Amino acid sequence: MKSLKDVKTGETVKVIKLYGEGAIKRRIMDMGITKGTKIYLRKVAPLGDPIEVTVRGYELSIRKADAQLIEVE
Repeated sequence: MKSLKDVKTGETVKVIKLYGEGAIKRRIMDMGITKGTKIYLRKVAPLGDPIEVTVRGYELSIRKADAQLIEVE
């Protein structure tokens, strides 16, 4: 399983599955990250957390703990 946390800067990936329960999964989906969505990893913060991605045409910062719950290909 490859998660969004494992993606390298500059890569574009597609969401396969979301893990997590309840409010955490709902928050990720509310940000526009759903199955089949393409995500472009723009950059990683200097200390490694958070990561900045482009989803559906807007920029979004995600904590690595949340990024680990997003399976991508």
